[in-house]
Amino acid sequence: QAQLVESGGGLVQPGGSLRLSCASSGFSFSSYGMNWVRQAPGKGLEWVSDINSGGGTTYYGDSVKGRFTISRDNAKSTVYLQMNNLKAEDTAVYYCAKALGAGMDYWGKGTLVTVSA
Repeated sequence: QAQLVESGGGLVQPGGSLRLSCASSGFSFSSYGMNWVRQAPGKGLEWVSDINSGGGTTYYGDSVKGRFTISRDNAKSTVYLQMNNLKAEDTAVYYCAKALGAGMDYWGKGTLVTVSA
């Protein structure tokens, strides 16, 4: 059974930075792409970024492009999301999710990021 555990969320001021981590277990991590998805208060899910199994290909949503960086360490079965120049509209629960084809089949429980002065 795949398990994903996010960490690194918290309260940060606008313009600040955070790095999220997602520790994975229960599956062959290096064989799968990984995603970050977020849900702002009162809103639906928004895909943020994904990375392929080898880490050489990444994609970003328009709202975070140029500010967020996804990466992975296959030796540690962990995917990261470096978030810079954070804005109030980045406030959300951030989830990591394992890719399966064009979809996602396993999700973590999320970590809350609050951007506020």
